[in-house]
Amino acid sequence: MTARVVDLPVTRGMCMASLRRDLTAALDGLGEDHLYDVQLVVTELVANVLDHTSSSTGHLRVLLRQEPCAVTVEVDDESAVRPVYGRSSLGEHRGRGMVLVDDISREWGCRPRGERGKTVFALVECTGI
Repeated sequence: MTARVVDLPVTRGMCMASLRRDLTAALDGLGEDHLYDVQLVVTELVANVLDHTSSSTGHLRVLLRQEPCAVTVEVDDESAVRPVYGRSSLGEHRGRGMVLVDDISREWGCRPRGERGKTVFALVECTGI
């Protein structure tokens, strides 16, 4: 069974520290290392919306599956531009977010969302609920 544990709009100026606190509360019982991985994936995918889309708005969903334990992170936005792996238009010290997501996640990808936009997703496997 899959439960939606976080369902929030992504907006410019949102507080990432508050988002991470909400994730911690929603994923109570998840092992510390796995929780950190999920928080990092969420932060990177949300930051991509804020940094790389013209509207800087979107929607975040975090879904928890208990058997076998896995967390799916989905972020919608209104841009058709797919995430770029390993390069950034934001400077030489940025742009490794999707590399991190790839390293942490069992799988990640991007799918079109209707006539406008896309959903970027990542699956983080876990243990210890």
